[in-house]
Order: sequence, then structure tokens, then C-alpha cells
Amino acid sequence: MRWFSVFRRPAERIAAESLYIEIVTQARAPGFYAACCVPDTPDGRYDMIMAHLALMLRRLHRHPAETRRLSQSLFDLMFADMDQNLREMGVGDLAVGKRVKAMAKAFYGRLAAYDAALSASDNASLASALLRNVYRKSNPGDAQVAVLVGYLCAEADRLDAAPLSGLLAGNWSFGSPPSAQASREPLFLDSASPC
Repeated sequence: MRWFSVFRRPAERIAAESLYIEIVTQARAPGFYAACCVPDTPDGRYDMIMAHLALMLRRLHRHPAETRRLSQSLFDLMFADMDQNLREMGVGDLAVGKRVKAMAKAFYGRLAAYDAALSASDNASLASALLRNVYRKSNPGDAQVAVLVGYLCAEADRLDAAPLSGLLAGNWSFGSPPSAQASREPLFLDSASPC
């Protein structure tokens, strides 16, 4: 019987896979691209995955002794996924390593900025970090940025209140993503998309 245990995946890996699937599924929700004007590009989608992973790791890092392996598994899954996606997009083998290294550096910067802003309840700093990162190649309206800030703050609060035992078991569902209705304020005089 012990011989077969070699083929069993560690519980942290199973939990990380469940959480990562939830992160990617949520990051692909159309509301982020319609209501928040996140660019619907590979970079924009990557930024939304990073934002959701940052929320999850921020919560897990509060209990490092219990969550170290789960956090590492989540991080490893994300970058294995990014590696595979780059290869599928035609990036050559020699360039993939450099791109993944740059993505990891960018992720750590975003994680630090988002964590600092969320921990201080500083919406202006969070908006500034999002403009530097998520919106670096676009020009959203203040209303769209505010919707994304509000969403991330609400999800950070929900995660803070979530029992650690559920997260360690891979049980988590993000709340409803923003809807296109959420960003429609009287800032726009015509019916054209604000994005």
C-alpha cells in the first residue's frame, strides 16, 4: 500500500489547483473588461489573474506556518500556466525563461503594492497601483477604476473573513464580478462604450 502513496498528489497541490481554477475563472469574467475597462488582451487577462492571486496570497500570508506550502503551490501553478501559455502563443524556448522571470518580478511588485494599499484601506493608492499596472496601456475613466477598486476591496474583506480551514482545503468562490451597469455614471454624454 505504501508504494502507491508515491503517486498521490500532496493535499496542498490539490487545494492549490482548486483555488487556481477559481482565480482564472474569475479573472476571465467579462465584467472586468466591460465594466472596468481592463484591456481584453493577454496582458490585461494576465493582470486580472495576478490581481486575484495577489488577493489570495495576501490572505494566506497571514498564517505563514500553515499556508507556506499552499502559497508556494499556487505560485508554482500560476507560473507553470504562464510558461505553457507563452509557448502556445509561439514564444521561443529561449525567450520563455526570460519572460517568465520578468513576469515573476512584476507579480512581486504588484503583490507588494496591492497588499500595502489594501492593508491601509487606501483606495487612492490602490487606484494608483492599478493605473500603473492593469491600465498601463489604456486610459480608463475614473468610474471604471473606482469599480475595480471597490471590487478588490470587497473581495479582500471577504477573504479576510474566510475560515483558513476552507482555504487550506481549496474551498473558495469569489463574489460576483463587476457588471457593465456598475460603471455607468453620468460621466459620459453618449451611449458609446466608455472604454
